[in-house]
Amino acid sequence: GNDMKKKLIACDLGTGGIKASLFDDAGESHAEVFRQYETLFPHEGWAEQRPMDWWNAVCGAVRQLLSDSQTGADEIACIALSGHSLVAVPLDAHGRLLRDQVPIWFDTRARDQAERFFRVFSYEDWYRTTGNGDPPETYTLFKLLWEKEHHPQDFSAVHMILGSKDYINYKLTGRMCTDPSYASGFGVFNLEKWDYDDLVLRSAGIDRALFPPIVPSDSVIGAVTEEASDLCGLLPGTPVACGAVDNTCMSLGSTGLQEGRAYASVGSSAWIAVTSRQPIIDISARPFVFAHVRKGYYTSAVSIFSAGNSFRWIRDTLYKDSGNNVDTYDIMNREAAASPAGSNGVLFNPTLAGGSAQEPSPRLKGGFMGLTLANTRGDLTRAAMEGVALALRSTLDILRTQTDLSGEILLTGGCSKSALWRRIFCDVFNIPTVKTSVDQNAASLGAAALAANSVGLWDGYQMIPYIHHEEEKLEPDPVSAAQYEKLLGVYQSWTGSLADLADRMSSPGL
Repeated sequence: GNDMKKKLIACDLGTGGIKASLFDDAGESHAEVFRQYETLFPHEGWAEQRPMDWWNAVCGAVRQLLSDSQTGADEIACIALSGHSLVAVPLDAHGRLLRDQVPIWFDTRARDQAERFFRVFSYEDWYRTTGNGDPPETYTLFKLLWEKEHHPQDFSAVHMILGSKDYINYKLTGRMCTDPSYASGFGVFNLEKWDYDDLVLRSAGIDRALFPPIVPSDSVIGAVTEEASDLCGLLPGTPVACGAVDNTCMSLGSTGLQEGRAYASVGSSAWIAVTSRQPIIDISARPFVFAHVRKGYYTSAVSIFSAGNSFRWIRDTLYKDSGNNVDTYDIMNREAAASPAGSNGVLFNPTLAGGSAQEPSPRLKGGFMGLTLANTRGDLTRAAMEGVALALRSTLDILRTQTDLSGEILLTGGCSKSALWRRIFCDVFNIPTVKTSVDQNAASLGAAALAANSVGLWDGYQMIPYIHHEEEKLEPDPVSAAQYEKLLGVYQSWTGSLADLADRMSSPGL
């Protein structure tokens, strides 16, 4: 009977692959399976993936998840997806893929199209309407304009454009739709009206009908078809929830729907996001905003492009003698811990992958400052950890101008595994920080929560904070915090100079 159907499957469709997780109706995760897929880089600035790779990976991962966990397909109450953002999957009127490979979020080929659009529509008005603070050319609208210009035949055959998780939902159920959070990354969504914006669409010359109908993130959009069932191992008739974009799922799984609650995700890149009733729009700092899973809530974020990436660069460059094993990070942490707060006068700028919208120039490059003959490798390593924290703190202050960050910041992502780094984040942010059991499962938990709500196993999101088992709570150390406060001013003025120099270096002839 229906008592059986208490388990949920969450699929987190990411840049590197898909993670399928099995949750119970209390929000605890019991098993997970990861399947990789590749990203293709056919030209400079292009980044593409194959939607069929996502689908095959989802089917393989779900089958393996059921078999590894010895779960019957008849125990699954619902499946929901979290999906990577800003993707454009074009389907024809028969639901067939018009492109084997589609541009993903960090594809930047559409620069010219964006530039031309902003000659007829003010950038400031567009940003204020959409909250789309990342580089404009990465948003779906401009990817479509590129397609229209370069492949007019294909473009005229497009019936509808879907996001990443929406395409999987279509393969599962045969229904084409999206949710407000994913739609808010299309470049045509009005955050206030909670719907597509006709003025933006008209100015771009793109038909509104190309974008999928918007339904709530936590609504059931359909059921697994016979055909999909044969491939993915779920029973025909299994409910499929609409799901949400990864930023929103991660926000939901990190802090629930609580006003002013923030989390920092510190992985290869890093961002800080806050949940609030008002989108945080700031034309000079350009936070990027997504609609949340309930109308009237938003998740606004600021980012740096290189956090763990910069630390990996330090490992590969300064720790070659340690061999390329995992323990190298232990050695790095040990050496960094022997250096005091402030790294004996060494500062590091972590912008090794270019500047984000919240930094002074996209051409900003990284660097070390303050080196003397007395400095050790440990000083440089600690400076790298402090540099990432100082760069994030600078973006955090942008959010603070507009919202009261309540209480504490949850730390998630790979870099939060380091106890030393957690301490540095706490002191540099000068806010209590928390690490919990959920950690890298936040997006999956968010998707599972949407699934649970869509089939009535849950009513709302108030239990999410209770699913987090606190593993560590740190209070800022007043002495270090005061020292970092002074360093922050130096870091920011140095970063401004670095940005000016980078702009000069990039001028022709250098």
